[in-house]
Amino acid sequence: MAPAAFDGESREVDAGACFDWLAQGWAMFIAHPGIWLGSSVLLLVILMAISIVPIFGQVAAHLLVPLFGAGMLQICRTVANEGEPQIGELFAGFRQHAGQLVMVGVFFAIGVFGIALLAFLLIGGGMLGGAITGRVGGIGIAFGGFLLAVLLVLLLSVPVIMATWFAPALVYFHGMQPLAAMKASFAAGARNWLPMIIFGIFLMVAGFFAMLPVGLGLLLLLPIFSAAVYASYRDIFTGA
Repeated sequence: MAPAAFDGESREVDAGACFDWLAQGWAMFIAHPGIWLGSSVLLLVILMAISIVPIFGQVAAHLLVPLFGAGMLQICRTVANEGEPQIGELFAGFRQHAGQLVMVGVFFAIGVFGIALLAFLLIGGGMLGGAITGRVGGIGIAFGGFLLAVLLVLLLSVPVIMATWFAPALVYFHGMQPLAAMKASFAAGARNWLPMIIFGIFLMVAGFFAMLPVGLGLLLLLPIFSAAVYASYRDIFTGA
């Protein structure tokens, strides 16, 4: 009999597991720093080149994120299996389950641009209301609209991130359909909300400092973050 298809079943891990993920991410980076740095440079150059094109470039970049994410995860699997990774593995997502990965990117792009549009409308509405009301009261209305937009962006971003966090791994490694993978990813994130929050806070802080030296810190953050995501996927999903 054929083995049962992977259903995305996940388990709950301890809050401190996120520090083990980061430690594994660092260990994977140290094992092959040259490959990781080369892959990061190539990925950043491609995404920046695509993003130069107004509007369409931004959309295309969001659609391609899951495909390149799958490539980074493939490098992680090769390193974890003590193989010799290649920079060409960055494009593994284009050769396997590419259509499903693009669909994950479509849902991700819809979520991101939908949230951005909502924030724009709220901020614009607040500024318009402030202009109509007058100088003193208008400042309060405009500022209130800005705070409301920031709050809604934060709240609405959480489910989008949760649904797409593990989805590329589930699609690429297990051939899950995009919606099923995103549902499993969301469920895993909800079940492990505390370690995911700690991990997310660390990522935001690290991302801030990575951007300070003209963004050069991303060359280090991208591989460590990708490997940590791979470690979290292996830790949370049973049968991974």
